[in-house]
Amino acid sequence: MARGRHGARRLLVQALYQHQVGGHTASELVAQYSDRKEFRSADGGYFLALVREVVAATTELDELIAQGTDRPPAQLDPIERAILWLGLAELRDHPDVPRRVVIDEGIELAKEFGAQDSFRFVNAVLDVMAARLRPAEGAPGAA
Repeated sequence: MARGRHGARRLLVQALYQHQVGGHTASELVAQYSDRKEFRSADGGYFLALVREVVAATTELDELIAQGTDRPPAQLDPIERAILWLGLAELRDHPDVPRRVVIDEGIELAKEFGAQDSFRFVNAVLDVMAARLRPAEGAPGAA
C-alpha cells in the first residue's frame, strides 16, 4: 500500500484524470477521494492542497506543458496530462519538494498508470520544465 506523499500523488493522478474526463470539481473530488481506503495511508493534507491548486490552475499548467513539448496539452493522454499537471504544480509552487523527487515520482506514476512508454515523455517534459522553473537547483542528478 502506498503511503505518505507517494500515496497522495497516486490518488491525485486518478482524481485529475477524473477531472478531465468527467468534469468533476475539486470539491467533488475531495469528497469522493477522502472516503477511499487508500486515502487513510496517504498524506491527506497534501492531496487536499494539490487537488485544489491543480484544478484551479489547469490553464496555467497547460501553458507550462506547451512550453515543454510541441504537442498541444489538449491532445495529450489524460493520464500523461494529469501527471504533468501534478509535477508542474509541485515544481512551480512547492519548493520543499526537490526537483529530482518531482521528476522521479512523475516517471513512476507514468510507469504505473500510463501507456507503455509514456514515462519517457513525462520525464522529458518535467526535465525541461524543472530547468526553467528551478534553475538554482542545478541539473538533474546534481547533488
